[in-house]
Amino acid sequence: MKEFTVGKNDAGQRADRFISKAVPKLPNGKMYKFLREKKIKLNGKRCEISTRLQEGDVLQMYISDEFFGSVPRSDFSDVSSEIQIIYEDANILLAYKPQGLVVHEDDLNTRDTLINRITRYLIEKGEYDPASEQSFAPALCNRLDRNTEGIVICAKNAESLRLLNEAIKNRAVKKTYLCAVVGRPRESEGCIKTYLEKVESENTVYVRKEKTPNSKTAITNYRVIKTSGELSLCEVGLVTGRTHQIRVHMAYIGCPILGDGKYGRNEVNRRYRAKSQALCAFRLEFSEGGLGEPLKYLEGRSFEAKEPSFVSEFFG
Repeated sequence: MKEFTVGKNDAGQRADRFISKAVPKLPNGKMYKFLREKKIKLNGKRCEISTRLQEGDVLQMYISDEFFGSVPRSDFSDVSSEIQIIYEDANILLAYKPQGLVVHEDDLNTRDTLINRITRYLIEKGEYDPASEQSFAPALCNRLDRNTEGIVICAKNAESLRLLNEAIKNRAVKKTYLCAVVGRPRESEGCIKTYLEKVESENTVYVRKEKTPNSKTAITNYRVIKTSGELSLCEVGLVTGRTHQIRVHMAYIGCPILGDGKYGRNEVNRRYRAKSQALCAFRLEFSEGGLGEPLKYLEGRSFEAKEPSFVSEFFG
């Protein structure tokens, strides 16, 4: 028999989700069977699948030791310690992701990722101990493409993760980007609204003028800040957050992102020697009334990154 005591970061989860994370070697089918057979109990009583766990609850598991076999513990010593912090407190960390760095491990199992760098930083700082957590790990609340730079939000505890994810879902976190585009938009500012459909096998997004079963509404606001020759510097605000949304929408209006090899103009990219897309998530704003405790202190606050290098490079 093995016991798990529910900690602060584990509270509020459904029992089955907690067990899946705490005992990753236990197949879901067997877990549900053991719950039905009362081989997994909560505080000495029958444990229902949908029970929301409370801090201090104790799960007793009368199951074979094979399911508790040691799971290789993550070692982050092979991950770079380089990290640019824009803001940090006890609940959140805002990090600047450079171009070329992935946020999570990808199909190539890339270890040097933004979340792994943050995890290493928090372990070395003494704010996160994997051995003391049953199911929680620091988590990113938004993501950026490999070749997009800018601000990414990391939650340092489970309650902050829940509140931030809910705020993003409710559009209470405003994300503003800077980008260099090829050409000049017909209107100096406007709103682009289409349907976007992602084809997974191609990792490519297509614009659909009408709703299709696999497409989603995408809304982007833009404003031209300045122009230089055939290039324009634009400020872009996301209303929705679809895959490749800004890149696809700017290409859709005839002004693709400079350096974008998928949706852009390669002959122009080569002329400017732009090997990465000139796109940066440079500002985050937390709306009033969008968070609540314990993150209410962030409401109404705005955080801005340094000006990306492509601004001075192409616009002086």
